[in-house]
Amino acid sequence: MRFTKMHGIGNDYVYVNCFDEPFPKDPASLAQKMTDRHFGIGGDGLILICRATAGADARMRMYNADGSEAEMCGNGLRCVAKYVYDHGIKQADTLRIQTGRGTLTVDLELKKGKVERARVNMGEPILEAAKIPTKLVGNPPLDVPLKIDGRTLQVTCVSMGNPHCVTYVERATDDLVLGAWGQRSSIRRCSRPA
Repeated sequence: MRFTKMHGIGNDYVYVNCFDEPFPKDPASLAQKMTDRHFGIGGDGLILICRATAGADARMRMYNADGSEAEMCGNGLRCVAKYVYDHGIKQADTLRIQTGRGTLTVDLELKKGKVERARVNMGEPILEAAKIPTKLVGNPPLDVPLKIDGRTLQVTCVSMGNPHCVTYVERATDDLVLGAWGQRSSIRRCSRPA
């Protein structure tokens, strides 16, 4: 099986072109094996680039490293669009990619015949607790206390097609949150907006 490894702002995925490769019989198991950082290729997940239905240019099927299928990832989607364009599957300034959240539009900036940048319209954030989904209080859950490993964090929950639990820290590089849990999750380095 041929694959490509790409990342968008640090989200690294293994990509398989299912236009050329057969769709895996057990994509969840394949995701677990391929994304293992010690015995596999390593990555946040496996993304299959597939034929689309109903007016889209391609379809993105995304599997997390634990094998669960996710609706989408914005950084992964931008990489799918780059792959689709750069490999001649569909060459247009704007691509429509099917995801578990629906068909999303990706605008491309080109340089010397290749995608230099990709911008995706992720749509409106999902803020209803039941639709994120989360059982934390609030609708939306904003600045809610969450106890993890004996420490209470103030968190905010939102979904952009995949659930996020966000906590703000003064200095991400020094904070226990990043050091203790960063390897077990998709913690991104963010500072509190002014």
